Amino acid sequence: MRRRHPHLVEMPSVDQRELENLLHDGRTEQRIARRARILLAMTESETRVEALAAQVALTRFAIWDLCRRYEMRGVNAVFDAPRSGRPWEISPLAAGRD
Repeated sequence: MRRRHPHLVEMPSVDQRELENLLHDGRTEQRIARRARILLAMTESETRVEALAAQVALTRFAIWDLCRRYEMRGVNAVFDAPRSGRPWEISPLAAGRD
């Protein structure tokens, strides 16, 4: 089986600190934290994509896609893209009902 050479993500220290802050913040959503963990792991030369994919329960292609998104958008790649459609409106009365 032919293996691809690992593609390291070139990341400035400012971006690394921002991703680490997201990981250490207790309010970060898990899907965003998982993307941050993946990007931080891809900066290390000993990271194997197959092992990382198994660890985070994604495919190799999803990891490579996230790396390409990071190269295009920077740290904002860990956040979800805006969705189309009208945002939900919740009235103050409905928000108080639980």
